[in-house]
Amino acid sequence: MTLPEILTPSIEKAIQTLFDVTIDKVEFQTTRKEFEGDITMVIFPLLKVIKSNPVELGNKIGNYLVENLDEVSRFNVVSGFLNIVISDAYYLNFFNGIKDESKYGFVTPNPDDKAIMVEYSSPNTNKPLHLGHVRNNLLGYAVAEIIKASGKKVYKTQIINDRGIHICKSMLAWQKFGNGETPESTGLKGDKLVGNYYVAFDKAYKEQIAQLMSDGKTEEEAKKQAPIIIEAQEMLQKWEAGDAAVKELWAKMNQWVYDGFAITYKNLGVDFDKYYYESNTYLLGKDVVNIGLEKGIFERDPDGSVWIDLSDEGLDRKIVLRSDGTAVYMTQDIGTAIQRVKDMADVGGMVYTVGNEQDYHFKVLFLILKKLGFDWASSLYHLSYGMVDLPSGKMKSREGTVVDADDLMQEMTSTAQKISEDLGKLDSYSDEEKTNLYNTIGLGALKYYILKVDPKKRILFNPEESVDFAGNTGPFIQYTYARIQSIIRKANFDFSNNSGMLSLHEKEKELLKQIELFPEVIQNAAHNHSPALLANFTYDLVREYNSFYQAVPILGEEEMSKKVFRVQLSKKVANIIAASFGLLGINVPERM
Repeated sequence: MTLPEILTPSIEKAIQTLFDVTIDKVEFQTTRKEFEGDITMVIFPLLKVIKSNPVELGNKIGNYLVENLDEVSRFNVVSGFLNIVISDAYYLNFFNGIKDESKYGFVTPNPDDKAIMVEYSSPNTNKPLHLGHVRNNLLGYAVAEIIKASGKKVYKTQIINDRGIHICKSMLAWQKFGNGETPESTGLKGDKLVGNYYVAFDKAYKEQIAQLMSDGKTEEEAKKQAPIIIEAQEMLQKWEAGDAAVKELWAKMNQWVYDGFAITYKNLGVDFDKYYYESNTYLLGKDVVNIGLEKGIFERDPDGSVWIDLSDEGLDRKIVLRSDGTAVYMTQDIGTAIQRVKDMADVGGMVYTVGNEQDYHFKVLFLILKKLGFDWASSLYHLSYGMVDLPSGKMKSREGTVVDADDLMQEMTSTAQKISEDLGKLDSYSDEEKTNLYNTIGLGALKYYILKVDPKKRILFNPEESVDFAGNTGPFIQYTYARIQSIIRKANFDFSNNSGMLSLHEKEKELLKQIELFPEVIQNAAHNHSPALLANFTYDLVREYNSFYQAVPILGEEEMSKKVFRVQLSKKVANIIAASFGLLGINVPERM
Protein backbone atom coordinates (compact mmCIF):
# COMPACT_ATOMS: atom_id res chain seq x y z
CA MET A 1 0.00 0.00 0.00
CA THR A 2 1.15 3.53 -0.75
CA LEU A 3 1.37 6.22 1.93
CA PRO A 4 -1.81 7.99 0.76
CA GLU A 5 -3.65 4.65 0.87
CA ILE A 6 -2.41 4.05 4.43
CA LEU A 7 -3.08 7.58 5.70
CA THR A 8 -6.44 8.32 4.06
CA PRO A 9 -8.66 6.00 6.18
CA SER A 10 -7.12 7.30 9.42
CA ILE A 11 -7.49 10.93 8.37
CA GLU A 12 -11.11 10.31 7.38
CA LYS A 13 -11.71 8.65 10.79
CA ALA A 14 -9.97 11.55 12.57
CA ILE A 15 -12.22 14.11 10.86
CA GLN A 16 -15.32 12.01 11.61
CA THR A 17 -14.29 11.55 15.27
CA LEU A 18 -13.09 15.09 15.94
CA PHE A 19 -15.58 17.12 13.92
CA ASP A 20 -18.44 14.71 13.06
CA VAL A 21 -17.89 15.42 9.37
CA THR A 22 -17.56 13.03 6.40
CA ILE A 23 -15.29 14.08 3.53
CA ASP A 24 -15.07 12.81 -0.05
CA LYS A 25 -11.36 13.18 -0.65
CA VAL A 26 -8.07 13.75 1.15
CA GLU A 27 -5.60 15.87 -0.83
CA PHE A 28 -1.87 15.13 -0.55
CA GLN A 29 1.25 16.66 -2.05
CA THR A 30 5.01 16.27 -1.71
CA THR A 31 6.43 18.06 1.33
CA ARG A 32 8.44 21.14 0.36
CA LYS A 33 12.19 20.78 0.85
CA GLU A 34 12.41 23.56 3.45
CA PHE A 35 10.02 21.78 5.85
CA GLU A 36 10.36 18.54 7.77
CA GLY A 37 8.01 15.84 6.53
CA ASP A 38 7.58 12.92 4.14
CA ILE A 39 4.10 13.73 2.83
CA THR A 40 1.83 16.74 3.21
CA MET A 41 -1.93 16.88 3.66
CA VAL A 42 -3.58 20.02 2.27
CA ILE A 43 -5.91 21.45 4.95
CA PHE A 44 -7.59 24.27 3.01
CA PRO A 45 -10.37 22.16 1.35
CA LEU A 46 -11.65 21.15 4.83
CA LEU A 47 -12.40 24.78 5.75
CA LYS A 48 -15.48 24.59 3.50
CA VAL A 49 -17.09 22.08 5.88
CA ILE A 50 -15.31 22.68 9.21
CA LYS A 51 -15.41 26.08 10.92
CA SER A 52 -11.85 26.43 12.21
CA ASN A 53 -8.56 28.06 11.34
CA PRO A 54 -6.17 25.88 9.28
CA VAL A 55 -3.35 25.68 11.86
CA GLU A 56 -5.69 24.54 14.65
CA LEU A 57 -7.35 22.06 12.29
CA GLY A 58 -3.98 20.66 11.17
CA ASN A 59 -2.73 20.27 14.75
CA LYS A 60 -5.83 18.33 15.82
CA ILE A 61 -5.58 15.92 12.86
CA GLY A 62 -1.81 15.57 13.36
CA ASN A 63 -2.15 14.70 17.05
CA TYR A 64 -4.83 12.12 16.22
CA LEU A 65 -2.54 10.46 13.66
CA VAL A 66 0.43 10.31 16.05
CA GLU A 67 -1.75 8.71 18.74
CA ASN A 68 -3.57 6.24 16.45
CA LEU A 69 -1.30 5.35 13.54
CA ASP A 70 2.04 3.57 14.06
CA GLU A 71 3.38 4.84 10.75
CA VAL A 72 3.20 8.51 11.85
CA SER A 73 5.98 9.59 14.24
CA ARG A 74 5.43 13.39 14.35
CA PHE A 75 4.12 16.34 12.37
CA ASN A 76 4.25 20.09 11.88
CA VAL A 77 1.72 22.56 10.51
CA VAL A 78 2.65 25.43 8.22
CA SER A 79 -0.31 27.64 7.32
CA GLY A 80 -2.81 25.29 5.67
CA PHE A 81 -0.42 22.35 5.24
CA LEU A 82 -0.02 19.37 7.59
CA ASN A 83 3.51 18.00 7.10
CA ILE A 84 3.58 14.39 8.27
CA VAL A 85 6.80 12.62 9.32
CA ILE A 86 6.63 8.87 8.68
CA SER A 87 8.41 6.45 11.02
CA ASP A 88 11.63 4.67 10.08
CA ALA A 89 9.85 1.37 10.79
CA TYR A 90 7.41 2.02 7.93
CA TYR A 91 10.22 2.51 5.40
CA LEU A 92 12.23 -0.45 6.68
CA ASN A 93 9.19 -2.73 6.52
CA PHE A 94 8.48 -1.46 3.01
CA PHE A 95 12.06 -2.16 1.93
CA ASN A 96 12.15 -5.63 3.46
CA GLY A 97 8.96 -6.39 1.55
CA ILE A 98 10.40 -5.49 -1.85
CA LYS A 99 14.19 -5.92 -1.63
CA ASP A 100 14.13 -9.47 -3.04
CA GLU A 101 11.25 -8.86 -5.45
CA SER A 102 12.85 -9.31 -8.89
CA LYS A 103 9.90 -7.75 -10.77
CA TYR A 104 9.22 -4.94 -8.32
CA GLY A 105 6.97 -2.34 -9.96
CA PHE A 106 5.84 -4.68 -12.75
CA VAL A 107 2.28 -6.00 -12.98
CA THR A 108 1.59 -9.44 -14.45
CA PRO A 109 -0.96 -9.17 -17.31
CA ASN A 110 -4.38 -10.70 -16.74
CA PRO A 111 -4.87 -13.21 -19.59
CA ASP A 112 -8.56 -12.28 -19.76
CA ASP A 113 -7.85 -8.57 -20.37
CA LYS A 114 -7.83 -7.04 -23.84
CA ALA A 115 -4.47 -6.49 -25.51
CA ILE A 116 -3.00 -3.23 -26.81
CA MET A 117 -1.39 -3.10 -30.26
CA VAL A 118 1.44 -0.57 -30.62
CA GLU A 119 2.41 0.48 -34.14
CA TYR A 120 5.77 2.10 -34.78
CA SER A 121 8.53 2.48 -37.40
CA SER A 122 6.34 2.03 -40.53
CA PRO A 123 9.00 3.15 -43.03
CA ASN A 124 9.02 3.59 -46.81
CA THR A 125 11.02 0.99 -48.73
CA ASN A 126 12.90 3.53 -50.85
CA LYS A 127 15.50 4.68 -48.35
CA PRO A 128 17.31 3.72 -45.13
CA LEU A 129 15.96 4.53 -41.69
CA HIS A 130 17.02 8.00 -40.51
CA LEU A 131 17.12 10.04 -37.30
CA GLY A 132 13.36 10.69 -37.43
CA HIS A 133 12.75 6.92 -37.61
CA VAL A 134 15.08 6.48 -34.64
CA ARG A 135 12.84 8.63 -32.42
CA ASN A 136 9.77 6.83 -33.75
CA ASN A 137 11.23 3.38 -33.06
CA LEU A 138 12.58 4.25 -29.63
CA LEU A 139 9.28 5.82 -28.57
CA GLY A 140 7.12 3.00 -29.92
CA TYR A 141 9.27 0.24 -28.46
CA ALA A 142 9.55 1.92 -25.04
CA VAL A 143 5.81 2.66 -24.84
CA ALA A 144 5.03 -0.97 -25.76
CA GLU A 145 7.38 -2.26 -23.05
CA ILE A 146 6.03 0.18 -20.44
CA ILE A 147 2.41 -0.71 -21.19
CA LYS A 148 3.38 -4.37 -20.89
CA ALA A 149 5.03 -3.68 -17.51
CA SER A 150 1.88 -1.89 -16.35
CA GLY A 151 -0.08 -5.13 -16.72
CA LYS A 152 -1.32 -5.27 -20.32
CA LYS A 153 -0.71 -7.77 -23.07
CA VAL A 154 0.98 -5.95 -25.96
CA TYR A 155 1.53 -6.65 -29.66
CA LYS A 156 4.20 -4.65 -31.49
CA THR A 157 3.50 -4.02 -35.15
CA GLN A 158 4.34 -1.86 -38.14
CA ILE A 159 2.90 -1.23 -41.57
CA ILE A 160 5.56 -1.00 -44.26
CA ASN A 161 4.90 1.53 -47.03
CA ASP A 162 6.08 -0.69 -49.88
CA ARG A 163 4.08 0.71 -52.81
CA GLY A 164 3.59 4.01 -54.62
CA ILE A 165 5.45 6.44 -56.83
CA HIS A 166 8.38 6.82 -54.40
CA ILE A 167 9.18 3.10 -54.73
CA CYS A 168 8.99 3.31 -58.52
CA LYS A 169 11.45 6.22 -58.54
CA SER A 170 14.16 4.07 -56.92
CA MET A 171 13.32 1.12 -59.18
CA LEU A 172 13.49 3.19 -62.35
CA ALA A 173 16.76 4.88 -61.36
CA TRP A 174 18.31 1.46 -60.65
CA GLN A 175 17.23 0.25 -64.08
CA LYS A 176 18.72 3.34 -65.75
CA PHE A 177 21.90 3.85 -63.78
CA GLY A 178 22.55 0.70 -61.77
CA ASN A 179 24.35 -1.57 -64.22
CA GLY A 180 22.90 -4.53 -62.34
CA GLU A 181 24.66 -3.82 -59.05
CA THR A 182 23.41 -5.51 -55.88
CA PRO A 183 24.09 -5.26 -52.15
CA GLU A 184 26.49 -8.18 -52.54
CA SER A 185 28.42 -6.66 -55.44
CA THR A 186 28.72 -3.23 -53.76
CA GLY A 187 29.09 -4.28 -50.12
CA LEU A 188 26.29 -1.84 -49.24
CA LYS A 189 23.30 -2.63 -47.04
CA GLY A 190 20.28 -3.07 -49.32
CA ASP A 191 18.35 -0.14 -47.87
CA LYS A 192 21.33 2.17 -48.49
CA LEU A 193 21.74 0.95 -52.07
CA VAL A 194 18.07 1.55 -52.87
CA GLY A 195 18.20 4.91 -51.10
CA ASN A 196 21.10 5.97 -53.31
CA TYR A 197 18.91 5.43 -56.38
CA TYR A 198 16.10 7.47 -54.85
CA VAL A 199 18.61 10.34 -54.61
CA ALA A 200 19.85 9.57 -58.15
CA PHE A 201 16.31 9.81 -59.48
CA ASP A 202 15.82 13.22 -57.88
CA LYS A 203 19.10 14.47 -59.35
CA ALA A 204 18.16 13.34 -62.88
CA TYR A 205 14.63 14.73 -62.46
CA LYS A 206 15.95 18.17 -61.47
CA GLU A 207 18.35 18.19 -64.41
CA GLN A 208 15.50 17.41 -66.82
CA ILE A 209 13.32 20.11 -65.25
CA ALA A 210 16.14 22.65 -65.67
CA GLN A 211 16.60 21.65 -69.33
CA LEU A 212 12.88 21.93 -70.08
CA MET A 213 12.70 25.34 -68.39
CA SER A 214 15.66 26.53 -70.45
CA ASP A 215 13.65 25.42 -73.51
CA GLY A 216 10.84 27.76 -72.48
CA LYS A 217 8.60 25.59 -70.29
CA THR A 218 7.23 26.90 -67.02
CA GLU A 219 8.41 25.15 -63.86
CA GLU A 220 5.00 23.52 -63.40
CA GLU A 221 4.99 22.27 -67.02
CA ALA A 222 8.58 21.03 -66.71
CA LYS A 223 7.79 19.04 -63.55
CA LYS A 224 4.91 17.27 -65.32
CA GLN A 225 6.66 16.74 -68.67
CA ALA A 226 10.10 15.56 -67.49
CA PRO A 227 10.54 12.15 -69.21
CA ILE A 228 11.81 10.41 -66.05
CA ILE A 229 8.73 11.28 -63.96
CA ILE A 230 6.46 10.13 -66.80
CA GLU A 231 8.34 6.82 -66.88
CA ALA A 232 7.99 6.43 -63.10
CA GLN A 233 4.23 7.04 -63.36
CA GLU A 234 3.99 4.46 -66.14
CA MET A 235 5.90 1.97 -63.96
CA LEU A 236 3.42 2.54 -61.10
CA GLN A 237 0.51 1.87 -63.49
CA LYS A 238 2.19 -1.36 -64.60
CA TRP A 239 2.69 -2.38 -60.96
CA GLU A 240 -0.99 -1.78 -60.18
CA ALA A 241 -1.92 -3.76 -63.32
CA GLY A 242 0.22 -6.69 -62.12
CA ASP A 243 2.98 -6.50 -64.76
CA ALA A 244 5.21 -9.52 -64.07
CA ALA A 245 8.57 -7.86 -64.79
CA VAL A 246 7.79 -4.78 -62.69
CA LYS A 247 6.48 -6.92 -59.83
CA GLU A 248 9.62 -9.07 -59.94
CA LEU A 249 11.93 -6.04 -59.75
CA TRP A 250 9.75 -4.54 -57.00
CA ALA A 251 9.95 -7.73 -54.91
CA LYS A 252 13.73 -8.00 -55.39
CA MET A 253 14.53 -4.41 -54.43
CA ASN A 254 12.08 -4.43 -51.50
CA GLN A 255 13.77 -7.55 -50.13
CA TRP A 256 17.11 -5.73 -50.27
CA VAL A 257 15.55 -3.02 -48.12
CA TYR A 258 13.95 -5.47 -45.66
CA ASP A 259 17.29 -7.20 -45.15
CA GLY A 260 18.90 -3.81 -44.47
CA PHE A 261 16.13 -2.76 -42.09
CA ALA A 262 16.51 -6.02 -40.12
CA ILE A 263 20.16 -5.17 -39.38
CA THR A 264 19.25 -1.64 -38.26
CA TYR A 265 16.43 -2.87 -36.01
CA LYS A 266 18.73 -5.43 -34.41
CA ASN A 267 21.43 -2.83 -33.76
CA LEU A 268 18.84 -0.39 -32.42
CA GLY A 269 17.41 -3.09 -30.14
CA VAL A 270 13.77 -3.01 -31.28
CA ASP A 271 11.52 -5.82 -32.48
CA PHE A 272 8.03 -6.54 -33.82
CA ASP A 273 5.42 -9.26 -33.39
CA LYS A 274 3.48 -8.62 -36.61
CA TYR A 275 4.22 -6.97 -39.96
CA TYR A 276 1.69 -5.41 -42.33
CA TYR A 277 2.50 -4.33 -45.89
CA GLU A 278 0.76 -1.51 -47.68
CA SER A 279 0.79 -3.55 -50.90
CA ASN A 280 -1.53 -5.99 -49.11
CA THR A 281 -3.64 -3.45 -47.24
CA TYR A 282 -4.20 -0.57 -49.67
CA LEU A 283 -7.46 -2.06 -50.95
CA LEU A 284 -8.78 -2.74 -47.44
CA GLY A 285 -11.54 -0.46 -46.30
CA LYS A 286 -13.44 -0.15 -49.58
CA ASP A 287 -16.05 -2.69 -48.46
CA VAL A 288 -16.37 -0.89 -45.13
CA VAL A 289 -17.08 2.36 -46.99
CA ASN A 290 -19.96 0.67 -48.82
CA ILE A 291 -21.38 -0.53 -45.50
CA GLY A 292 -21.01 3.01 -44.14
CA LEU A 293 -22.88 4.36 -47.19
CA GLU A 294 -25.80 2.05 -46.44
CA LYS A 295 -25.85 3.25 -42.83
CA GLY A 296 -25.74 6.90 -43.88
CA ILE A 297 -22.32 7.49 -42.27
CA PHE A 298 -20.78 8.35 -45.65
CA GLU A 299 -22.29 10.27 -48.55
CA ARG A 300 -21.70 10.06 -52.31
CA ASP A 301 -21.13 13.22 -54.34
CA PRO A 302 -22.48 13.66 -57.91
CA ASP A 303 -19.04 12.81 -59.36
CA GLY A 304 -19.10 9.43 -57.61
CA SER A 305 -16.61 10.26 -54.85
CA VAL A 306 -17.50 9.26 -51.28
CA TRP A 307 -17.09 11.61 -48.30
CA ILE A 308 -17.83 11.88 -44.60
CA ASP A 309 -18.99 15.18 -43.12
CA LEU A 310 -17.42 15.77 -39.71
CA SER A 311 -18.17 19.49 -39.47
CA ASP A 312 -20.50 18.94 -36.49
CA GLU A 313 -17.48 17.55 -34.60
CA GLY A 314 -15.34 20.58 -35.42
CA LEU A 315 -13.54 18.93 -38.37
CA ASP A 316 -14.35 19.13 -42.09
CA ARG A 317 -15.51 16.92 -44.96
CA LYS A 318 -13.08 14.10 -45.66
CA ILE A 319 -12.87 12.03 -48.84
CA VAL A 320 -12.73 8.24 -48.39
CA LEU A 321 -13.11 7.10 -52.02
CA ARG A 322 -12.11 9.03 -55.15
CA SER A 323 -14.55 9.48 -58.04
CA ASP A 324 -12.78 6.66 -59.94
CA GLY A 325 -13.37 4.32 -56.99
CA THR A 326 -9.77 4.22 -55.78
CA ALA A 327 -8.98 4.32 -52.08
CA VAL A 328 -7.16 7.10 -50.22
CA TYR A 329 -4.85 6.63 -47.21
CA MET A 330 -7.76 7.14 -44.83
CA THR A 331 -9.68 4.26 -46.41
CA GLN A 332 -6.62 2.02 -46.10
CA ASP A 333 -6.14 2.94 -42.44
CA ILE A 334 -9.79 2.20 -41.68
CA GLY A 335 -9.45 -1.24 -43.26
CA THR A 336 -6.10 -1.99 -41.65
CA ALA A 337 -7.39 -1.19 -38.15
CA ILE A 338 -10.37 -3.51 -38.66
CA GLN A 339 -8.13 -6.23 -40.11
CA ARG A 340 -5.82 -6.09 -37.10
CA VAL A 341 -8.69 -6.85 -34.73
CA LYS A 342 -9.75 -9.71 -37.00
CA ASP A 343 -6.19 -11.07 -36.97
CA MET A 344 -5.85 -10.78 -33.19
CA ALA A 345 -9.26 -11.02 -31.59
CA ASP A 346 -8.00 -9.99 -28.14
CA VAL A 347 -6.91 -6.52 -29.33
CA GLY A 348 -8.95 -3.90 -27.50
CA GLY A 349 -7.00 -0.76 -28.35
CA MET A 350 -4.18 0.58 -30.51
CA VAL A 351 -1.37 3.10 -30.19
CA TYR A 352 -0.13 4.74 -33.41
CA THR A 353 3.40 6.16 -33.14
CA VAL A 354 3.37 8.80 -35.87
CA GLY A 355 4.79 12.34 -36.10
CA ASN A 356 2.63 15.32 -35.16
CA GLU A 357 2.17 16.39 -38.78
CA GLN A 358 -0.48 13.61 -38.88
CA ASP A 359 -2.49 14.86 -35.87
CA TYR A 360 -5.51 15.77 -37.98
CA HIS A 361 -5.44 12.48 -39.90
CA PHE A 362 -5.75 10.46 -36.70
CA LYS A 363 -8.52 12.63 -35.27
CA VAL A 364 -10.51 11.86 -38.41
CA LEU A 365 -9.59 8.16 -38.46
CA PHE A 366 -10.58 7.57 -34.83
CA LEU A 367 -13.85 9.46 -35.26
CA ILE A 368 -14.79 7.49 -38.38
CA LEU A 369 -14.11 4.17 -36.63
CA LYS A 370 -16.30 5.28 -33.71
CA LYS A 371 -19.10 6.24 -36.08
CA LEU A 372 -18.80 2.82 -37.73
CA GLY A 373 -19.64 1.34 -34.31
CA PHE A 374 -16.46 -0.46 -33.28
CA ASP A 375 -16.26 -0.63 -29.48
CA TRP A 376 -12.44 -0.70 -29.52
CA ALA A 377 -12.41 2.65 -31.37
CA SER A 378 -12.68 4.46 -28.02
CA SER A 379 -9.29 2.95 -27.04
CA LEU A 380 -7.23 4.32 -29.94
CA TYR A 381 -4.35 6.70 -29.22
CA HIS A 382 -2.10 8.73 -31.49
CA LEU A 383 1.36 8.87 -29.91
CA SER A 384 2.13 12.18 -31.58
CA TYR A 385 5.73 13.30 -31.39
CA GLY A 386 7.79 16.27 -32.49
CA MET A 387 10.50 16.22 -35.09
CA VAL A 388 14.20 15.76 -34.39
CA ASP A 389 16.35 18.66 -35.58
CA LEU A 390 20.09 18.91 -35.96
CA PRO A 391 22.33 21.96 -35.52
CA SER A 392 22.82 21.87 -39.32
CA GLY A 393 19.08 22.15 -40.03
CA LYS A 394 16.23 20.06 -41.42
CA MET A 395 16.78 16.70 -43.11
CA LYS A 396 15.65 16.04 -46.72
CA SER A 397 15.47 12.48 -48.05
CA ARG A 398 15.35 13.36 -51.75
CA GLU A 399 18.51 15.42 -51.51
CA GLY A 400 20.36 12.80 -49.50
CA THR A 401 20.83 15.12 -46.50
CA VAL A 402 19.20 12.87 -43.91
CA VAL A 403 21.09 11.53 -40.91
CA ASP A 404 21.25 7.81 -41.59
CA ALA A 405 20.28 5.70 -38.54
CA ASP A 406 23.20 3.29 -38.98
CA ASP A 407 25.70 6.14 -39.37
CA LEU A 408 24.23 7.84 -36.30
CA MET A 409 24.60 4.72 -34.15
CA GLN A 410 28.19 4.32 -35.35
CA GLU A 411 28.90 7.98 -34.58
CA MET A 412 27.47 7.55 -31.08
CA THR A 413 29.70 4.53 -30.47
CA SER A 414 32.74 6.45 -31.73
CA THR A 415 31.90 9.46 -29.55
CA ALA A 416 31.55 7.16 -26.52
CA GLN A 417 34.93 5.62 -27.35
CA LYS A 418 36.66 9.01 -27.58
CA ILE A 419 35.21 10.27 -24.28
CA SER A 420 35.88 6.96 -22.49
CA GLU A 421 39.49 6.91 -23.70
CA ASP A 422 39.96 10.50 -22.57
CA LEU A 423 38.79 9.49 -19.08
CA GLY A 424 41.40 6.71 -19.16
CA LYS A 425 39.75 4.05 -16.95
CA LEU A 426 39.71 1.08 -19.33
CA ASP A 427 43.30 -0.22 -19.15
CA SER A 428 42.24 -3.62 -17.81
CA TYR A 429 39.62 -4.20 -20.54
CA SER A 430 40.09 -6.53 -23.51
CA ASP A 431 39.43 -5.12 -26.99
CA GLU A 432 36.14 -7.02 -27.15
CA GLU A 433 35.06 -5.66 -23.75
CA LYS A 434 35.94 -2.14 -24.86
CA THR A 435 33.95 -2.49 -28.10
CA ASN A 436 30.89 -3.77 -26.23
CA LEU A 437 31.17 -1.00 -23.65
CA TYR A 438 31.47 1.76 -26.27
CA ASN A 439 28.36 0.40 -27.97
CA THR A 440 26.43 0.19 -24.68
CA ILE A 441 27.38 3.76 -23.73
CA GLY A 442 26.86 5.24 -27.20
CA LEU A 443 23.44 3.69 -27.78
CA GLY A 444 22.43 4.36 -24.18
CA ALA A 445 23.32 8.02 -24.68
CA LEU A 446 21.31 8.23 -27.92
CA LYS A 447 18.23 6.49 -26.53
CA TYR A 448 18.16 8.35 -23.23
CA TYR A 449 18.68 11.76 -24.87
CA ILE A 450 15.64 11.16 -27.07
CA LEU A 451 13.40 9.39 -24.54
CA LYS A 452 13.93 11.81 -21.64
CA VAL A 453 12.08 14.49 -23.64
CA ASP A 454 8.28 14.60 -23.62
CA PRO A 455 7.19 13.00 -26.93
CA LYS A 456 5.22 16.08 -27.98
CA LYS A 457 8.28 18.33 -27.83
CA ARG A 458 10.66 18.92 -30.70
CA ILE A 459 14.26 17.82 -30.09
CA LEU A 460 17.51 19.47 -31.13
CA PHE A 461 19.86 16.49 -31.08
CA ASN A 462 23.47 17.03 -30.07
CA PRO A 463 25.50 13.76 -30.09
CA GLU A 464 28.42 15.02 -27.97
CA GLU A 465 26.14 16.54 -25.34
CA SER A 466 24.25 13.25 -25.06
CA VAL A 467 27.41 11.30 -24.17
CA ASP A 468 28.34 13.60 -21.28
CA PHE A 469 29.15 11.58 -18.13
CA ALA A 470 27.57 14.28 -15.93
CA GLY A 471 24.05 15.63 -15.79
CA ASN A 472 20.80 14.16 -17.07
CA THR A 473 22.31 11.70 -19.55
CA GLY A 474 22.31 7.98 -20.20
CA PRO A 475 26.04 7.54 -19.47
CA PHE A 476 25.69 9.33 -16.11
CA ILE A 477 23.01 6.83 -15.07
CA GLN A 478 24.95 3.89 -16.52
CA TYR A 479 28.03 4.99 -14.58
CA THR A 480 26.08 4.98 -11.31
CA TYR A 481 24.81 1.46 -12.07
CA ALA A 482 28.39 0.31 -12.73
CA ARG A 483 29.57 1.98 -9.51
CA ILE A 484 26.97 0.03 -7.52
CA GLN A 485 28.06 -3.22 -9.18
CA SER A 486 31.60 -2.45 -8.05
CA ILE A 487 30.36 -2.01 -4.45
CA ILE A 488 28.52 -5.35 -4.61
CA ARG A 489 31.61 -7.12 -5.97
CA LYS A 490 33.71 -5.72 -3.12
CA ALA A 491 31.16 -6.65 -0.43
CA ASN A 492 32.92 -9.82 0.80
CA PHE A 493 30.32 -10.65 3.44
CA ASP A 494 26.79 -12.04 3.56
CA PHE A 495 24.34 -9.22 2.98
CA SER A 496 21.30 -11.36 2.18
CA ASN A 497 19.51 -10.79 5.51
CA ASN A 498 18.75 -7.78 7.68
CA SER A 499 19.47 -7.82 11.37
CA GLY A 500 16.73 -5.92 13.18
CA MET A 501 15.46 -2.36 13.00
CA LEU A 502 17.71 0.59 12.27
CA SER A 503 17.61 4.31 12.74
CA LEU A 504 17.58 5.66 9.19
CA HIS A 505 19.89 8.39 7.96
CA GLU A 506 18.05 11.22 6.20
CA LYS A 507 19.66 10.24 2.87
CA GLU A 508 18.58 6.61 3.27
CA LYS A 509 15.02 7.72 3.88
CA GLU A 510 15.00 10.00 0.84
CA LEU A 511 16.28 7.15 -1.30
CA LEU A 512 13.59 4.79 0.00
CA LYS A 513 10.92 7.40 -0.76
CA GLN A 514 12.17 7.55 -4.36
CA ILE A 515 12.20 3.75 -4.67
CA GLU A 516 8.61 3.64 -3.40
CA LEU A 517 7.50 5.74 -6.39
CA PHE A 518 8.64 3.24 -9.04
CA PRO A 519 5.40 1.22 -9.47
CA GLU A 520 3.34 4.43 -9.72
CA VAL A 521 5.75 5.91 -12.27
CA ILE A 522 5.38 2.83 -14.51
CA GLN A 523 1.58 3.16 -14.36
CA ASN A 524 1.71 6.91 -15.09
CA ALA A 525 4.17 6.46 -17.96
CA ALA A 526 1.90 3.78 -19.47
CA HIS A 527 -1.24 5.88 -19.01
CA ASN A 528 0.37 8.97 -20.52
CA HIS A 529 2.32 7.05 -23.22
CA SER A 530 5.41 8.92 -22.03
CA PRO A 531 8.77 7.17 -21.58
CA ALA A 532 10.05 10.59 -20.44
CA LEU A 533 8.35 10.09 -17.06
CA LEU A 534 10.28 6.87 -16.51
CA ALA A 535 13.57 8.29 -17.83
CA ASN A 536 13.46 11.32 -15.56
CA PHE A 537 12.37 9.23 -12.56
CA THR A 538 15.51 7.13 -13.10
CA TYR A 539 17.67 10.25 -13.22
CA ASP A 540 16.08 11.48 -9.95
CA LEU A 541 16.72 8.07 -8.37
CA VAL A 542 20.37 8.19 -9.43
CA ARG A 543 20.76 11.73 -8.06
CA GLU A 544 19.32 10.59 -4.73
CA TYR A 545 21.65 7.60 -4.72
CA ASN A 546 24.72 9.70 -5.45
CA SER A 547 23.72 12.10 -2.67
CA PHE A 548 23.39 9.10 -0.33
CA TYR A 549 26.75 7.73 -1.57
CA GLN A 550 28.49 11.02 -0.76
CA ALA A 551 26.83 11.42 2.65
CA VAL A 552 27.27 8.04 4.33
CA PRO A 553 29.91 5.28 4.30
CA ILE A 554 28.80 2.00 2.73
CA LEU A 555 31.58 -0.60 2.78
CA GLY A 556 33.46 1.62 5.24
CA GLU A 557 30.59 1.56 7.77
CA GLU A 558 31.72 -0.10 11.03
CA GLU A 559 28.28 -1.16 12.30
CA MET A 560 27.51 -4.39 10.44
CA SER A 561 23.73 -4.02 10.38
CA LYS A 562 24.06 -0.61 8.72
CA LYS A 563 26.67 -1.89 6.28
CA VAL A 564 24.39 -4.79 5.25
CA PHE A 565 21.41 -2.49 4.83
CA ARG A 566 23.33 0.02 2.72
CA VAL A 567 24.65 -2.67 0.37
CA GLN A 568 21.11 -4.07 0.06
CA LEU A 569 19.78 -0.58 -0.62
CA SER A 570 22.46 -0.01 -3.25
CA LYS A 571 21.66 -3.32 -4.92
CA LYS A 572 17.95 -2.48 -5.08
CA VAL A 573 18.70 0.89 -6.67
CA ALA A 574 20.83 -0.88 -9.29
CA ASN A 575 18.02 -3.37 -9.96
CA ILE A 576 15.53 -0.54 -10.51
CA ILE A 577 17.95 1.31 -12.81
CA ALA A 578 18.37 -1.87 -14.88
CA ALA A 579 14.62 -2.54 -14.93
CA SER A 580 13.74 1.03 -15.86
CA PHE A 581 16.42 1.24 -18.54
CA GLY A 582 15.31 -2.16 -19.83
CA LEU A 583 11.84 -0.73 -20.46
CA LEU A 584 13.51 2.11 -22.38
CA GLY A 585 15.54 -0.37 -24.43
CA ILE A 586 18.84 0.70 -22.82
CA ASN A 587 21.51 -1.72 -21.60
CA VAL A 588 23.58 -1.18 -18.45
CA PRO A 589 27.28 -2.11 -18.11
CA GLU A 590 28.60 -4.13 -15.19
CA ARG A 591 31.66 -1.89 -15.06
CA MET A 592 32.84 1.35 -16.63
